[in-house]
Amino acid sequence: MDEKHHLHKWLITLTVMTGTIMAALDMSIVNVALPNMRGTLSASVEEITWVATGYILSNVIIMPIVAFLSSRFGRKNFYIFSVLLFTGSSMLCGIAWDLTSMVAFRIIQGIGGGALIPISQSILRETFPPKEQAMAMGIFGVGVMLGPAFGPTLGGWLTDNYSWPWIFYVNVPVGIINILLIMKFIEDPHYLVRQTGKVDILGISLMTVGLGALQVMLEEGERNDWFSSEFIIYLSVVAAFGLILFIWRELKVENPAVNLHILKDINFSSATFLGGILGLALMSSLFILPLFLQELLGYPAFDSGLALIPRTIAMIMIMPLAGRIYNRVGPRMLIGLGLLLNAVSFYQFSILSLNIGFWDIFIPQFLQGVGFGLIFVSLSTAALSTIEKPLLTAATGLYNVVRQVFGSVGIALAATILTRGEQANRARLMEHITAFGNTGAETLRSLTQYFSSQGMDIIDAQNKALKAIEGMVTRQASMLSFNHVFFLVAALFLISIPLTFFINDLRREIINK
Repeated sequence: MDEKHHLHKWLITLTVMTGTIMAALDMSIVNVALPNMRGTLSASVEEITWVATGYILSNVIIMPIVAFLSSRFGRKNFYIFSVLLFTGSSMLCGIAWDLTSMVAFRIIQGIGGGALIPISQSILRETFPPKEQAMAMGIFGVGVMLGPAFGPTLGGWLTDNYSWPWIFYVNVPVGIINILLIMKFIEDPHYLVRQTGKVDILGISLMTVGLGALQVMLEEGERNDWFSSEFIIYLSVVAAFGLILFIWRELKVENPAVNLHILKDINFSSATFLGGILGLALMSSLFILPLFLQELLGYPAFDSGLALIPRTIAMIMIMPLAGRIYNRVGPRMLIGLGLLLNAVSFYQFSILSLNIGFWDIFIPQFLQGVGFGLIFVSLSTAALSTIEKPLLTAATGLYNVVRQVFGSVGIALAATILTRGEQANRARLMEHITAFGNTGAETLRSLTQYFSSQGMDIIDAQNKALKAIEGMVTRQASMLSFNHVFFLVAALFLISIPLTFFINDLRREIINK
C-alpha cells in the first residue's frame, strides 16, 4: 500500500466517523435536558419523552432501507442528503417553539442520523483491506458505543452552562464539516448498481407501520401497564401483522426494498442475533445503572454519568486491541470471552447491597467495557465477513436495526421487571416487618426513642419511625429488584455463549486476501 492510499484511507475514516459519532451521540444527549425542555415547551412528563422516542423511532424505520435508497439515488448523494437533513433539523430542534414542532424536527433528525451509521460501517468495510477489517470495526465501534455513553455527560454540561438548545446547535458546524469531507473524499463504489425500476411502496409501507407500531409499543408499554391497555394491544396487533406481511412481501417481490435473503447466511444471521443481545444488554444497563446510582445511592445526575466512565475507558482501550488480535485468535474466542466477562460482571452487580463502595461499581463496569469491546469488534467483523461487497450496505442496515430494536426491547423489559419487582419485593418484605417480630419491634422502638430525643412527642416520633421503616423497606425492595434485573442480563450472556459456534472463522481466507 503506497503512502498516498494509506493517507486517503484515514481521511475516509475521519469523514465517516464524524457522522457516526454525531448520530450516535444524539441518541442519548437529550435525556438529561428533558426536564428543562419540559418547562420551555409546556409539556407533561409523558409528552416530553416523545422527544427521545421520535428520534429512535425514525432511526429504526430508515436503517433497513438505506441500501435501497443508496442504490436509487447514489450512495454519496444519499449520504450528503442524510447529513444535510440531520444538520438542518438539528438547528430547527434548537429553535422549536412547541412540543409538536420539536417532535417533528426530532423525527426528521432521526431519519438523517439513522442512515449515517450503516453507511459509515459499509464504507469502512470497503476502504480497509481484508486483513485490517477487524481494526476498522474497532474504530467504528468506538464511535457507536461511546456516543451513547458520553451523550448524557455532554448534554448535562451544555444544559447547565448554556441552555438546552445548544445540545442541538453543536451539531451544525460538525455537520457542515462532515458534508465538505464527504464531497472531497467519498465516492460511490464501482459495483453499486443504480436501480430505476418500480419502488416497493407496499413493502416500505408495511415495514414503516410494523416497526413504528413495535417501537411505540415498547416505549409506551410500561407507562400503560402493557396488555391491560387497549392501546398497547392495538399496537401489538398492528406490529405483528405489519411485520409478518412485510416479511412475506419482501421474500416474494422481485425487487424488494429490504433484502431479507441475506439472513439465509447462517454466519450473518447468528452474528446479527448476538449483536441484538449485545444491544439489549448495553441499552438496558445504560438505562437502569444511572437509576440505581441516583435513586438508591443518592448520586447527583452528573456524578452518575461520571460513574459510567470505567466502562467507557475499558472500551476505548480494548477495541483497538481486539482489532489487532482478531486475525490471531479468531472471532469465536473473542466473542465467547466477551460474553463470559459480561456474565461475570452483571452477576457481580446482582449481588450488590446498599452498602457498597467505589470498587464495587468500578470493577464490574470495567469488565463490562472489556466484554462489550471484544464482542462488538468481533461480531461486526465476523457478521460481514461472508457478505459480498454489493450487499454490504443492505447487511449493515439490517445488522444495526436489529441491535437498535433489541436495545428498545431491553429498556422496556428492564423498566417492567424493575417496577413490578419493586412492588412484589416490598409486599414480601412487609410480611416480615410486624410489631410482634423481634427485629421490627426493636427497630421501631429505637427509632421512636431517637426521634423523641430530637424534641418530638411520642405520637409524632412513632409516626416518624414508621415512615423511616417504610423507607428502609422500599429501598431494600428496590435493591432486590435491581439485583434481579442484573442477574437476568448475566444469565442472558451466559446462555448466548453456545451461539458463538455458529460464527464462521475465516481468518485464513482473510489473511490470504
